[in-house]
Amino acid sequence: MRRRACLALPAALPWLPGCASRVPAVTMPSTAFSDADLHHAAALRDAGLRDGHAWRLLRELAAGVGPRPAGSAGDARAVAWAQDALRGLGLEAVRAEPVPVRVWQRGPAAARLTVPAERPLVMAALGNSVPAPPDGLEAEIAWYPDLAALMADTSDRARGRIVFIDQRTERTRDGSGYGRAVGARFAGPVEAAKRGAVALAIRSIGTDRAAIAHTGATRYDIRVPRIPAFAVSVPDAEHIAALQAAGTPMRLAFTLQARSDVEAVTHNVIAELPGSDLAHEVVLIGAHLDSWDLGQGALDDAAGVGIVSAAAGLIAAAGRRPRRTVRVVLFGNEENGFDGARAYGDRHVGVVHQLVAESDFGAGAVYRLSARVQAEAWPQVQAMAQVLAPLGVELGANTGTPGPDAAVLMRRHRWPALQLHQDGSRYFDVHHTERDTVDQVDPAALRQNVACWAACTWLAAQSPVAFGPPSL
Repeated sequence: MRRRACLALPAALPWLPGCASRVPAVTMPSTAFSDADLHHAAALRDAGLRDGHAWRLLRELAAGVGPRPAGSAGDARAVAWAQDALRGLGLEAVRAEPVPVRVWQRGPAAARLTVPAERPLVMAALGNSVPAPPDGLEAEIAWYPDLAALMADTSDRARGRIVFIDQRTERTRDGSGYGRAVGARFAGPVEAAKRGAVALAIRSIGTDRAAIAHTGATRYDIRVPRIPAFAVSVPDAEHIAALQAAGTPMRLAFTLQARSDVEAVTHNVIAELPGSDLAHEVVLIGAHLDSWDLGQGALDDAAGVGIVSAAAGLIAAAGRRPRRTVRVVLFGNEENGFDGARAYGDRHVGVVHQLVAESDFGAGAVYRLSARVQAEAWPQVQAMAQVLAPLGVELGANTGTPGPDAAVLMRRHRWPALQLHQDGSRYFDVHHTERDTVDQVDPAALRQNVACWAACTWLAAQSPVAFGPPSL
């Protein structure tokens, strides 16, 4: 049986005490949303603040299914769970579309300083790393403060050594600090190998100071030898930096086993709320179902799965059929290749997409709404922002970038997009680590996300104006 949410508008919102729960008056052109659609969006918003389904779904996926790298047994369990969960929310046309992948699998690994004194290091192999030789490797460390310093080095200092990049990650609300730091992980192995290094180690790309290591994908260039790559914890990186500052020579030994290019199959899990007069057009709201093998993948991205699924469930429960079809897509293998996004785009290239959007930045509160739509549709986004204003959400610009899978679709197919900016100030404390667990999530902020997504999804489906094609 479908849930029937009570959509009556309360006198005040629990998210912002004392804030009247109403749609602010707005002067709109003739292509404005109807009053009925705006008030229904506000009702969905308020219902989202009381909804507990996202929290339940997050816990079931993160704690119940657990880690779910693409192509793994955990991934298969997640695909089965997701289909059952989406049906339970009253969504229709639930299916799993297969996506062939070649995956990387982690093996045992360990690292330690051997000079100037024995010290075990907390480490994690980077995704796609090649293995070390069976007996491991030991070499002197060639230390660099950041990737730019390594790239500027034209000497032979790195040759025959283990390059260590001490790239620091700045804590920012919008994740820009991560964006500036993550190049050390992506490009570090290639740049180190170009200079003759035998391996790469990096400071974890994270904002914490805990004894945990952050994994994440790295990349190779077929024109450059592939060398093993791993990250160490921030405290271990600080110790290495202190030895470097004192002018102390260092040697590092490590073992690392891994397998690459393992043939497997993952899936995109899809569910719909069919539309009415514009049912052939799709409003896509998504998240990614997979995770890394460390931790539970609670923030990355069980939270997003719970948010968009619960938002669609709220719309279904409200009993009003949208004009356009609302489609939930839980993408496969976002973490290491965007295979699910590319497969979805190839399979559905002929479908008109009114919108693509993705929740993949944890569970911090939404604070801004941006978009990438044609100019004629920008007033619709402004109206959406006014509905979200009581939740503390401001209007951004028409230069938004949605979550990673949605961004792939936006750029490859020129599909319009929406971005709900989340507060990521603490996201990179546990990103891609063993501590990405359910206890990191604030249920109240999770509900605020559901409220934002439900209102925006409804209005995108009802819009009298096509959102695309956007300017890219």
